[in-house]
Amino acid sequence: MCRNIDVRFDMGEMVYVTGDTHGEFARIKTFCEEFNTTKKDVMIILGDAGINYYGSGDKSRKKKLQKLPITLFCIHGNHEQRPEAIETYKLDNFHGGKVYVEEAFPDLKFAKDGEVYDFDGREYVVIGGAYSVDKFYRLARGVNWFDNEQPSDETKAVVESVLTDRQWNVYGVLSHTCPLKYEPVEVFLPMIDQSTVDKTTEEWLDKIEDKLTYEKWYCGHYHTEKEIDKLRFMFNDIDMLK
Repeated sequence: MCRNIDVRFDMGEMVYVTGDTHGEFARIKTFCEEFNTTKKDVMIILGDAGINYYGSGDKSRKKKLQKLPITLFCIHGNHEQRPEAIETYKLDNFHGGKVYVEEAFPDLKFAKDGEVYDFDGREYVVIGGAYSVDKFYRLARGVNWFDNEQPSDETKAVVESVLTDRQWNVYGVLSHTCPLKYEPVEVFLPMIDQSTVDKTTEEWLDKIEDKLTYEKWYCGHYHTEKEIDKLRFMFNDIDMLK
């Protein structure tokens, strides 16, 4: 599960990253116990945390997560409601960028797409969202599906403007899905007709990746773990942000 993480000896704030949790946080709880984390430490979840799937109805889960000895920093996925659509969330500052936070759960922070966050002197731009291949399955069964799961044209314009201001140079990217060229086709579900899948977000990220000068790109979404070029797919694995 973990790669090259040394046991801490009062090393100050540490920043870790992991893939989708979908409401299951046992591995993070175990990690916190093993590595003696504190609230100063940050665990980045690369989308589909599963904390806002029921909007304001996830309080029981949030209460448990608030007690963890770590701060959760969540990217927006495609199986959860956007925090800006939930009235209890307010904007706050975190590591140089804006985050959505509820007063009752100050250590559960949700990234704002297009914001740039500074972790240990390295700037990461956040680009959340993706298309749900189970969209019609969920709609047919009355299960929650959110029509703003993918970044809007307005959000895309914000991201491009932010990167333009930085001359298209940033240390890293934290996203939910990946640029189209890096899609892990080997893990595609065989029952899904890929011609029916909306890949406009991945196509847009392709253009971003082509133009961007960066060192690291982390993403989740595909429930796989692998590295290709500068991009790393994460799922159950946990590592230090590098």
